[in-house]
Amino acid sequence: MEINVSLVRRLVAGQFPQWADLPIKPVELDGWDNRTFRLGEDMAVRLPSAEAYAPQVAKEHHWLPWLRPLLPLPIPIPLAMGVPAQGYPWHWSVYLWLKGEPASVERIAHLDQFAATLAQFLVALQRIDPAGGPPPGPHNFFRGGPLAVYDDETRQAVAALEDEIERGAVSDVWEAALEAAWHSPPVWVHGDVSAGNLLVERGRLRAVIDFGCSAVGDSACDLAIAWTLFSGKSREAFRDALPLDGATWARGRGWALWKALITLAEYRHSNASKAGEARRLIDEVLVDHKQTR
Repeated sequence: MEINVSLVRRLVAGQFPQWADLPIKPVELDGWDNRTFRLGEDMAVRLPSAEAYAPQVAKEHHWLPWLRPLLPLPIPIPLAMGVPAQGYPWHWSVYLWLKGEPASVERIAHLDQFAATLAQFLVALQRIDPAGGPPPGPHNFFRGGPLAVYDDETRQAVAALEDEIERGAVSDVWEAALEAAWHSPPVWVHGDVSAGNLLVERGRLRAVIDFGCSAVGDSACDLAIAWTLFSGKSREAFRDALPLDGATWARGRGWALWKALITLAEYRHSNASKAGEARRLIDEVLVDHKQTR
């Protein structure tokens, strides 16, 4: 459905009249799961873009206030939860605005230090008591669950790509990830550690946002950033700062490979930029697999 400034203005005015006179504008770089708008100078409005993302609203409102004081970096602060109205069918959120811009290599002053800081954040997240936390499921697209959930989808992508990839090498990485079984106790996972969810200010990691895919499970899903953003020394710094074994790293490679394959299969004929990035990521994963096995 169309989610625009007019809809957001009507929702805010109808449910939170104390903010009705504040200016509203869309953010420059928006995500896929939600549409985000700046509300005044100090707040943000986020609305799920489809029914599949709607359960994440209540989850964030319940868990983020509890997680926030236990973490070394700022995370979103829910201020209010809106209800369905004005033709919009799901709950939505008002958050405190967090300063910073989405991470990119160009915006980061020292990539090695940035990688280590992110790893320290994930370590702190994993140390939080997982009791009562939400298990992986449809609400977070099974992030933190077993990679086998995406086995069929991955093999279909490999078959569809035919001679565009090194099918034997790609299959080796995927099989190794599936075989690297998870036997550790469940921990808190963010579920979508991507550049767009890491805010940078003055070249440093300022905040971690969008916990819609969070759950309690296998931490390997949070490792894909090692290949999507980091490389070389920064990847080594990220890995060295995390308490993980080779099996967890292999599963992390699997998560990165799955996303790259399905992205390439979908966009290879329609979006050269996305397809090129997916190919780069596949190559990075293959090289890492050869170097570390």
